[in-house]
Amino acid sequence: MHIRTRGGKHSRRLKLAVPAVAVTVLALVGAGLTMSSSQAEEPVLTVKAGAVERPTAPSDAELRERVVNAAQADRKALAPSKLNAGDDPVPAPMVIGGTETSISTAPWMAQLWYNDGTGGFFCGGVVIAPTKIATAAHCVKGLDWAANGTVVTGAGSTEAIGTGEENWAYRQWTHPLYNGATGAADNDIAVLTLFNPVTVKPLPVMSKTDTALYAAGTQAKVYGWGRTSSTDNEISTTLRTATLPIVSDATCANSYGSDFKAGHMVCAGKTGATDAETTGACNGDSGGPLVVGGKLVGIVSWGITDCVGKGAYSVFTKVSTYVPAINARAYDTNQNWDHRADLLARKASTNTLYEFISTGSGMTKGDFGTGNGINVLLQTDLNRDDYQDLLVRGSDGSLYWDWINPATQEWESKRIATGWGSRKQILAPGDLTSDGHPDILSTDSAGVFWLYPGKGNGSFGSRVKIGGGGLAYSMVRGSGDFTNDGKADIIARASGGKIYLFPGTGKASAPFASKVLVRTWDVANALVTTGDFSGDGVADIIVRVKTGELYLYPGTGQGNSNIFGARKLLGTGAAGYNLFG
Repeated sequence: MHIRTRGGKHSRRLKLAVPAVAVTVLALVGAGLTMSSSQAEEPVLTVKAGAVERPTAPSDAELRERVVNAAQADRKALAPSKLNAGDDPVPAPMVIGGTETSISTAPWMAQLWYNDGTGGFFCGGVVIAPTKIATAAHCVKGLDWAANGTVVTGAGSTEAIGTGEENWAYRQWTHPLYNGATGAADNDIAVLTLFNPVTVKPLPVMSKTDTALYAAGTQAKVYGWGRTSSTDNEISTTLRTATLPIVSDATCANSYGSDFKAGHMVCAGKTGATDAETTGACNGDSGGPLVVGGKLVGIVSWGITDCVGKGAYSVFTKVSTYVPAINARAYDTNQNWDHRADLLARKASTNTLYEFISTGSGMTKGDFGTGNGINVLLQTDLNRDDYQDLLVRGSDGSLYWDWINPATQEWESKRIATGWGSRKQILAPGDLTSDGHPDILSTDSAGVFWLYPGKGNGSFGSRVKIGGGGLAYSMVRGSGDFTNDGKADIIARASGGKIYLFPGTGKASAPFASKVLVRTWDVANALVTTGDFSGDGVADIIVRVKTGELYLYPGTGQGNSNIFGARKLLGTGAAGYNLFG
């Protein structure tokens, strides 16, 4: 096994079904941020104008042709020696000592085919959300997957082309600290975003705190289509799996020395001088999953040439270290599909709704529509299809879920609750229960906090009472992970402008740990949390001050009084907006 292998839809103009008193588009989020009439006359927020269109996907025929060309080229490629520098694509690390299995036992397995005209290769991958594929960075780094790649899901064979779902990976992310210069890849993790959601069930990503899953001797399973022998360079045509024992860091370091990076890598497998004595990954499986307890704990990364040798364990990317980065990519929602959260805002004097597209440190402005009869709108993605959804509360107190139908490219609407007119706070902070589905949090008129666990399809399970005291906070906000631990958090403002962080625990019964005082903002009259505005994987906050300036406070992920970095001015004249997304 070796790491050097890599194995025009619509604009966002909103036309949705809302209460009869509303017109086309909506109001905006932030329940209770209505401004006075004098403030409504302030000037328009001053930023540059911009427009957004989703890219156009290649045809199904072109995607399938990419698979055919990559498959033909792949058979000619050979594995390089360990620690051979360079980035030429070749077949990547599969299972020696394993057995055949059906795709129904591992429906989240993905085949990654790539051919740029100069050569082709094959990698494995794993579905972690309907449009997200986790894989190895060395399968992605330096390559243009949008132009040359195809992802196939739902197929157990690498030869039965057309039996699975071919999909376009139109967006790619590689860990910014990935280093494969020596061959022993470090930070070897990447995420591909698919243009259309897949129908297969995702594999849950482990929690960052599930460290017991790496205990030496724990039985793990690896899956892939790679080589089954140290002497045969052909990858398997059928999906295979093997059960491997986790190996301690000390044992792995003894085998690989400084090439092994504890904390970033984990080893597993049985080793020996022959194929019969070996159980582990081999060429053809790079990017595939290591699974413990039904959770993703590792990504096939690297090993020795031909995969067999005493002490030559299979090396995997240690997923626990990268949970925050993976979740930030798996659960992003934005207006223009660029891994940065954007902002919706309503101008009070005209009821015009604008979209403000993040550039990372600034914004560009576009017209989004008009809205009447709506007093809450939350930007989210309840079904994880890579289209931004909206949660809308109408003036009749009903809560609606509005989403884009990928087949028709039209907005559809579903009423999911009634009688919510008295709710003091409504927010969609993300996945609070660690089941991979976004949830809703709300406070009622008595200040009681209720958690509504999402099912991933716009519906919710029975509500759970998680505490009281909500009336002590004038604003409760949250969208994403402020503490960089892979769990969704919320922030709340109390009297005197004191801002508290409620760190997420990932547990449905008690989703937040004890509050932490992180800041005092007595000049702020609006707190906006749309997620990761800067695009670095950590949730940010946008603050409007009383004089109308709008500032970005980028998240640091530290989870203490230094949770937000130095502010950046986004615009002026923001007092003229009475609701924010």
